[in-house]
Amino acid sequence: MTLNIVMLGPPGAGKGTQGERLAREYGVPRIATGDILREAVVARTELGCLAKATMEAGQLVGDEVMIAIVKGRLLQADTRQGFVLDGFPRTVRQAEALDALVSARGVLTILHIVVPLDELARRVASRRICGQCGTTAGPLAPPDAVCVVCGGALVQRTDDSVEIVRKRLRVFERETAPLVQYYQRRPTFFEIDGNQLPDRVSAAMRSAVGAASEVGSAATRTPHRRTADRR
Repeated sequence: MTLNIVMLGPPGAGKGTQGERLAREYGVPRIATGDILREAVVARTELGCLAKATMEAGQLVGDEVMIAIVKGRLLQADTRQGFVLDGFPRTVRQAEALDALVSARGVLTILHIVVPLDELARRVASRRICGQCGTTAGPLAPPDAVCVVCGGALVQRTDDSVEIVRKRLRVFERETAPLVQYYQRRPTFFEIDGNQLPDRVSAAMRSAVGAASEVGSAATRTPHRRTADRR
């Protein structure tokens, strides 16, 4: 049975850290939207060039381009046993497309990390990024750490006050609310308390993945049975 996981949650919730842990533990690739776009741009694919032009114009990459890029990534051999998606889907249109892409690959497990707004604002306002490529450092990176992508120095983001970050997070929450509503009635949707020690978050995620696997096994044994909505 494949392990298909979507990580949902706002900036600062810990999707990257926890996604990496899940990917290592279960032996599947972690696929982050930023990584997908960088790989496509570096490879100079048609979609990558289109995405680069869109980003350089200061605009968001549209649904159709993102869907096509993710579709291509999920066709690669290393995803045969599953994946951990971070940053996709971002819209209901993307979620619908992902459902179609994985319909023959088993259940889709959705892990929604929930953290109080004040804590998110504190985390985002205090985190460091690479001064060269912009990659965000993990929350546990030591003071002398360097960027894991290019080796550049990590710097503090001085342009983001806690209040500005709080406003951005409210916008993010409003824009992604329809996506959470799209998923939340599924028996493989789980809310994870991200306001606790990382090891406890990881344990909660492993438990959720196990429960989702049971749902998938039951569906395989009784393929014509309609799955009940989670209440």
